[in-house]
Amino acid sequence: MTADHFPPPRQRGLIVHAVILAILVAIAVTGVVNISRLEIGTEFLISLLAAVFSFLPIPIFAYRAYSLLRADYLLDRDSLAIHWGLRLEDIPLTDVEWIRPASDLTQPLSLPALHLPGGLIGSRRHPDLGLVEFLASDARKLLLVGTSKRVYVISPENPAALLQAFARATELGSIKPAEPRSVFPSFIVSQAWKSSLARFLWLSALFLNLGLFIWASFIIPTTPRVALVPFFAGSPLQTVPSSQLIIFPLASLLLSVAGWIAGLYFYRWERERVLAMIVWGSSTLTGLLFLLGVLFVIATPI
Repeated sequence: MTADHFPPPRQRGLIVHAVILAILVAIAVTGVVNISRLEIGTEFLISLLAAVFSFLPIPIFAYRAYSLLRADYLLDRDSLAIHWGLRLEDIPLTDVEWIRPASDLTQPLSLPALHLPGGLIGSRRHPDLGLVEFLASDARKLLLVGTSKRVYVISPENPAALLQAFARATELGSIKPAEPRSVFPSFIVSQAWKSSLARFLWLSALFLNLGLFIWASFIIPTTPRVALVPFFAGSPLQTVPSSQLIIFPLASLLLSVAGWIAGLYFYRWERERVLAMIVWGSSTLTGLLFLLGVLFVIATPI
């Protein structure tokens, strides 16, 4: 019996996450553009805070959208596998005690905090079931998977088809019982942290970005204008408000976060770990180049 796929509903959740990401990106870009034009003052501070606080959730919502896009439930005679982004739960079918719709409960399930269409992720405690972990996308199609350790909540596009496939697989019996396996995103981070090279690259990028922010915050109040606009030989030197230096640490932070996430993605596979180190090394090098860029700007006489 080959594995049957029962993917969750994706369209509504992807649309919601795409709209949220578009709004956050628009606010962040608008904030950065305003920062590059304003002198230091109230409007500058508001634009800076808007850019920072709109950027921070972008990796979270981007990961949630990626998780939903790649989410799947696979069922065969040996196991039920739940894939959700970097989260993997492979449950031997012999450990699955029952599967039933959430609508059968006498006391309704409480959805996870901060739930969105396409992103019912997290754990809750139910008075009858105990610890319940959600790996679902649609509250209208929830199925409960009961095991000896905990109950999982999933939402296949066709719950009835999964229930029928589970009944058929149970009747046929397991050929080769699978080994239980749980992989969490935090496990990949902790596994990478054990590598001395990864720790060095992460900490180097972190301290370079912190140093860049601190240095820019000292330069901006004390230096009214800097030579940031490109100019040709022989042309008069053009200057801009020093507040535009904040673009350097913001861009460096953006690239560092993107590189860190991309490196974790590649680090999942043994054969791709060299590529992960290259990506993390590039983030460190980028931070150093931005640091040298600020040094070049302030060293240019005006």
